[in-house]
Amino acid sequence: MSEEVKKAGYSADSIQALEGMEHVRMRPSMYIGDTGVRGLHHLVYEVVDNSIDEALAGHCDTIKVTINEDNSITVEDNGRGIPVDIHKKEGVSALEVVMTKIGAGGKFDKDSYKVSGGLHGVGVSCVNALSDNLKATVHRDGKIWEQEYEKGKTLYPVKQIGTTDQRGTIVTFKPDATIFTQTLVYSYDTLAGRLRELAFLNKGITISLEDKREKDEKGEFLGEVFHSEEGLKEFVRFLDGNRVPIIAEVISMENEKGDIPVEVALTYNDSYSENIFSYVNNINTHEGGTHLQGFRMGLTRTLKKYADSSGMLDKLKFEISGDDFREGLTAIISVKVAEPQFEGQTKTKLGNREVVSPVSQAVAEMLENYLEENPNDAKTIVQKVILAAQARHAAKKAREMVQRKTVMGGGGLPGKLSDCSEQDPEKCEIFLVEGDSAGGTAKQGRDRMFQAILPLRGKILNVEKAMQHKVFENEEIRNIFTALGVTVGTEEDSKALNLSKLRYHKVVIMCDADVDGSHIATLILTFFFRYMKDLIEGGHVYIAAPPLYQVKKGNKKQYAWSDEQRDKFAEEMGGSVNVQRYKGLGEMNAEQLWETTMNPEFRTLRQVTIDSLSEADRVFSMLMGDEVPPRRDFIEKNAAYANIDA
Repeated sequence: MSEEVKKAGYSADSIQALEGMEHVRMRPSMYIGDTGVRGLHHLVYEVVDNSIDEALAGHCDTIKVTINEDNSITVEDNGRGIPVDIHKKEGVSALEVVMTKIGAGGKFDKDSYKVSGGLHGVGVSCVNALSDNLKATVHRDGKIWEQEYEKGKTLYPVKQIGTTDQRGTIVTFKPDATIFTQTLVYSYDTLAGRLRELAFLNKGITISLEDKREKDEKGEFLGEVFHSEEGLKEFVRFLDGNRVPIIAEVISMENEKGDIPVEVALTYNDSYSENIFSYVNNINTHEGGTHLQGFRMGLTRTLKKYADSSGMLDKLKFEISGDDFREGLTAIISVKVAEPQFEGQTKTKLGNREVVSPVSQAVAEMLENYLEENPNDAKTIVQKVILAAQARHAAKKAREMVQRKTVMGGGGLPGKLSDCSEQDPEKCEIFLVEGDSAGGTAKQGRDRMFQAILPLRGKILNVEKAMQHKVFENEEIRNIFTALGVTVGTEEDSKALNLSKLRYHKVVIMCDADVDGSHIATLILTFFFRYMKDLIEGGHVYIAAPPLYQVKKGNKKQYAWSDEQRDKFAEEMGGSVNVQRYKGLGEMNAEQLWETTMNPEFRTLRQVTIDSLSEADRVFSMLMGDEVPPRRDFIEKNAAYANIDA
């Protein structure tokens, strides 16, 4: 921590109220993105961000998050405690200012926090506004202070309730059911993923998560403790745990260039995908930005220079591209910027131009030293680059073949596609259906006006283990590209999609409700994640939810999507009932498939979203990669949540 920060201290006057919070409850999506699952979890991140800011300033090393029995959340830290003395401008306790004024907080005072992890957010006051009730307890200067709120309004002035030899802040809140109408239930896995990420990004901090809604076989609450001593180096090992490394060590560095702290860790594996994750002040910038630009510049220039001087490229008949240097690369870039400027559709793209050069220089220095000191690893990396270049050359021809077959190329639609008559893509949806039999039933049951059907033969190629040209040569994958009407990308960026030509704004994966169906759906999702990520991020991908059972008695019938529903309907009907288990879509007739799975009025579609790119990458590489033990562990851990028929 700098001397200036020490001198400035941290008192009520460090808290600046920027604006009121009148509109938060009226327009919550403007502040937290949405009021669905993502927005609900964002509330937790906003509170945790405050504790992380204390850690970044050197005042906190332990953060505890608890999911309480009633789905309320408690976040506790051992920081300095939010100031409670009277704020000169507002005339009330600084704690009340922080909790009731949108955008208020010490992070806007440059003397209190050099950098802040929550600058993109709206602070704990927004959480307060969107909570049915919130209680803040502060341990500071030997005293315990407390204040409670309902829907953002104070119930009483800040009061002292005791003495203590501890310090820190405890915030407990319960989201407002009138705001979060979709769900109030927190996902343990979603919170664990983000807290684990924060522990890797801020080494030395201990972050724990406890779920008081569930106990394990020992009768203890479900929970985990996240702590990392090596930071990004450990993060890369964690992400690449299901891949085979081709170099011995994770290459890493920490540096400060031009007052910008830069941390980088990277390794190479035998996969064909590039996995780069970038962060600014702990914010996942999944749209990239200037720090990613600097990383790519430093990596490409340094490796190209080394490869040229090694003479290993002499026999290559075509130029190496930037993509070739990044095949099989897993890397994490984390920078701390005092005043980050965010751009892009979701405000997660860094725009600060002054970041490019420091990151590029730091990466170049790190790689130059590593390549010089590890000649065997250097040779292995260059060999990987050459193989990638040769594969890209082959993929270019395969991609051109796909391009010629797309609608724009005049090659016509796939023969198996049963198209819809509506021309407006926003009103159109396409079902990717497992097998010709189910495809035939879906064609009969659909609404031909706006629903198209594309049957897929068997299991599509596992793209996680296939070279790019094999992917583009696969007939089922070519049919998906052609039917959707999207362009495949360029040689420079083979994963870029032109979504302006997308023919259907809903792409629905419809598979059997059994193990094979789940495997096929996972194969399709893996393909979308690796080659059509923009489609998922644009909110266009869905998974259909066909029923598992039909419960029937006389003329009465009910469809059930779970064992619990089946038993409930059977009990309600009373007496002897007939239960039919649907093991496949083909066991339903066209009318049943329409009314349960395809009719927009009654069906359930699960939209595919990406909460964490790094976690999604890790799970796909585990489920679809070569390493068996991690996959077995995952299946054993999650078997209780799956419907599997013997």
